[in-house]
Amino acid sequence: MNIGIIGLDTSHTIAFTKVIQGDVPAEQKIEGLRIVNAMRFPSPFQTEEGQDERQGQLEDLGVVMKSSVAELADGMDALFLEINDPALHLEYFEQVAGLGLPIFIDKPLAANLEEGRRIVEIAKANGTNFWTASSLRFLKSLAAAKQKVEDVPVFCNVFGALGKASAGSDVVWYGVHVTEMLTSIMGVGATAVTAREDANGVVAIVNYGDERRAVVEYNRNCYKYGGRVQAGNQCEYFDNTGEVLYNNLLEQIKAWLDGAEAPVPVAESLEIQAIMDAVEKSLASGGSVQPEA
Repeated sequence: MNIGIIGLDTSHTIAFTKVIQGDVPAEQKIEGLRIVNAMRFPSPFQTEEGQDERQGQLEDLGVVMKSSVAELADGMDALFLEINDPALHLEYFEQVAGLGLPIFIDKPLAANLEEGRRIVEIAKANGTNFWTASSLRFLKSLAAAKQKVEDVPVFCNVFGALGKASAGSDVVWYGVHVTEMLTSIMGVGATAVTAREDANGVVAIVNYGDERRAVVEYNRNCYKYGGRVQAGNQCEYFDNTGEVLYNNLLEQIKAWLDGAEAPVPVAESLEIQAIMDAVEKSLASGGSVQPEA
């Protein structure tokens, strides 16, 4: 399948292309895909010099740079929106939704819940097959922990990094990784979010209507991810030690392009966005906020 990539302001553009057609161990290789075209544009998340370097890396891997969405999409079987700046996701999705191609949106869905809802509306209006995800939700150790805990999780704790965004919300831009881990464990149905910030980052308590509870840690200057899944006395721990993150995600993308259902439902993606919006609102108000997905 021929893939067109939109955006050079994220390192994922290079990482994905290397896994698909670069020099990686055979067990990490994703067969059946080919990154053919790419395009770039100015972004606060990467300098022009940085994008020049990434363009050179892509060209060395056989990718052809295009100057417009129409040129990029010509002859493609699918598109990847690899745009680091969440504020640009809606703008570019509007341009590609009517092309009849499946679209993967790299995390997060959008800059905020309102724009996320708009993306969903546009997709429905155009019959566009799309989904969005972070690679962290596909940790094999997380999946194993969920499987070992036989009952519906009553408690969970998830933790991970909170990077500094070049523009917009840190929680939306980088905290999405941790929030996706949360919803992959607890599902949808969050009723309240209470968040506090200190020098080490942000901690949020997320409550659910069936008296379940999660603690979410967005940690500064720490790039370890993990947590626990618990139901009664059954408790399983997981972390990202030894995980090949981009390979895990691309395996899911390939299965979807081969005809499988998207592994992350739209309703869950909207809940992720709603929880992150609620975290920001709770930080601003100092109180508990109900997510509005």
